[in-house]
Amino acid sequence: MVKNKITDIKFALDSLSVYRGLLKDNVINKFNLLLEYIINDNRDLSSIINKYNDFYYSLVSSNSTNTFKSYVINCILFDDNVFSRSAEIKNFNEIDDCIKKAVDHDLLCLQKVALLSAGDIKDHLEETNPHWSFETDIIASLPTWDFKDYEINYSGIYDIFENFNRSEYWSLCTKDVADFYKLNGTGIFAKYKGFIWERQDGFGNLKGIASPDPIRIADLIGYNSEREIIIKNTLNFLNGYPSNNILLYGERGTGKSSTVKAILNEYYDRGLRIIELPIMLLPDFPQIIKIIKDRPQKFIVFIDDLAFGDNEESYTALKAILEGGLESRPKNTVIYATSNRRHLIKERFSDRQDEVHASDTIQEKLSLSDRFGITVTYLSPDRNKYIEIVEGLVKNRGLIIDKEHLKKEAQLWEMRYNGRSPRTAKQFVDWLEGQLSEIDK
Repeated sequence: MVKNKITDIKFALDSLSVYRGLLKDNVINKFNLLLEYIINDNRDLSSIINKYNDFYYSLVSSNSTNTFKSYVINCILFDDNVFSRSAEIKNFNEIDDCIKKAVDHDLLCLQKVALLSAGDIKDHLEETNPHWSFETDIIASLPTWDFKDYEINYSGIYDIFENFNRSEYWSLCTKDVADFYKLNGTGIFAKYKGFIWERQDGFGNLKGIASPDPIRIADLIGYNSEREIIIKNTLNFLNGYPSNNILLYGERGTGKSSTVKAILNEYYDRGLRIIELPIMLLPDFPQIIKIIKDRPQKFIVFIDDLAFGDNEESYTALKAILEGGLESRPKNTVIYATSNRRHLIKERFSDRQDEVHASDTIQEKLSLSDRFGITVTYLSPDRNKYIEIVEGLVKNRGLIIDKEHLKKEAQLWEMRYNGRSPRTAKQFVDWLEGQLSEIDK
């Protein structure tokens, strides 16, 4: 009977142990509430329709899946639990057998949940309410979630989705899931490679960036020697060797931030993650450390456009971070910062007059940048370097244009707009590509 099937699936949800945290997921929670309501033989059709559509709305609004089955698999892969935490740092045979058996059971339960169709629920409602007449059409018209096949857009996930789809019993996928955690990490650190620290209602938290800048090192033209310093330090960091915090100093538009983003995209598959920390939230650094210090991934804490005026709290916080306070920087964390100011502090004439030991205060503030282990300077390009960057971008995009004409137009562009910089070069090439595309029409 359909009723027994629905009841069995509700019991499957209730019996989750290792993956019990999934019951708090918005979509699965709505699904659970729907099942709970209908197996208790409630006869209020309006409430049934509302709970049904609450679940449906949550599913189609999740932006991560097309089918409920795929959504459940997604939840399994990106859950943060005792099994996933163990699997990302241990070999499969080192994980406690009791935990692995519990995972086997949970995966079978979640398979039952994932395979329940909208038709099963509709059949149950009609079977348990034979006295309904006109309501039958209303139930039949409820939307289904039997959509087209899941479109996988997350690197490294296709194979394990195929394993789930091919497996008669999901419990056979336990080791595959463990291998996924080992390779990609767990929870939000598996789902995202970039984060921003934000504060809401007085509480700080990491927010995953769904669509980070896709720029790669090969897309960056010029500044090879500067970039090589940062790459070598990053590789030392990833390999567990001593590494330094880095300050990228230079004129605006020279590619400082782009370099850091490109390094993330280049080495993400080696466990690199990035957390952007807004300057006004620097005092929250100890909170971030508590979240990431025991993780196997390596983290760049990225502070963009670093400069201080009267914000003594942020200045003091950064000084403590760089020097190492009670909450010292763990080995899986480095700090990369960009700034247009070599000395980071806006020095005012009043600073020279207000204190008896003014020179000591000034020197302390001006030496803050020296507390970074490495400072890499990005200078604005001269005219020849600017043209070289333009030509490199044009070549990368496969654009065909006369070299002398390109040089002339590029020089006109930098005089009319933002001066010479890699950013200006990119803006010019963007415009040029648009013009050439219009001509090709």
